[in-house]
Amino acid sequence: MDLGLTLGPLRRGPADPTFRATAGAVWRATRTPAGPATLRVTRDGSGVTATAWGPGADWILDGLPELLGSADDPAAFVPRHRLLHASHRRRPGLRLTRTGLVMESLIPTVLEQKVTADEAYRAWRRLVRQYGEPAPGPTPDGTGSGTGSGTGSGRGSGLYVMPDPRTWTLIPSWDWHKAGVDSKRSATIVRAARLAARLEEAAAMDLPAATARLEAVPGIGPWTSAETLQRSNGAADAVTTGDLHLPGIIGYALAGDRDADDAAMLELLAPYAGQRHRAARLILLAGAAPPRRAPRMPRGDIGKL
Repeated sequence: MDLGLTLGPLRRGPADPTFRATAGAVWRATRTPAGPATLRVTRDGSGVTATAWGPGADWILDGLPELLGSADDPAAFVPRHRLLHASHRRRPGLRLTRTGLVMESLIPTVLEQKVTADEAYRAWRRLVRQYGEPAPGPTPDGTGSGTGSGTGSGRGSGLYVMPDPRTWTLIPSWDWHKAGVDSKRSATIVRAARLAARLEEAAAMDLPAATARLEAVPGIGPWTSAETLQRSNGAADAVTTGDLHLPGIIGYALAGDRDADDAAMLELLAPYAGQRHRAARLILLAGAAPPRRAPRMPRGDIGKL
């Protein structure tokens, strides 16, 4: 089991305040049903050692096996293309994580709708640091109380737990604007936060039912639901549709068709039914993207307006 490959999708950019990778360890701050928690995971010989702090420590340790992919079945994937076969063989430690937490994946995914990754990551950092709370326990740099009291250490170099649902609903419009989040995305997050208890139930549902539950909220479509359930439910078949780049990448990798649309992508992934997300992930890890022939999507910052 490769810690970086397995837990990497939970990281929202290189400066994510809820996630830190240090030499030999992965740190994660999260809001569990039992309260905030900080988790530190390291490889220990052939096994894994984990330590947790905060009111949610027991909850996150109980869920550690599934977080590290115990519910995933890599043997169910049978590569049928030489690129996928090579990528699969080079990454035997890849497991699909399952957090069991919907909102912590849904909110940053909504922030990523129709903007560049840098814009979304900047918004996530700003909002979590401004409205979240310092994570319990020590910080990855070795400072902090380490008491597990939930009070955490001072703001600065430590991790942060994202805001609770009620706090998301109370963020004023001007702070959304300063974070570069337009009214459509902020309204979607507020609607989802008001339904947080119902949406969290999707973590225990099968993929079709979970998808329907999320997409019942206006502003949440197939792209957002798939990106969320890949993380919260460990959904190996939750293929992302509606993405600007993914169909072209998969089309180019499997058929030399850089202009593939969603329909063509789904046709190419049909042999991997039940494992389409894993197939797409392995293609992305292989780096088989087509050469660029157009400018990048321009960065914007409505917070400067």
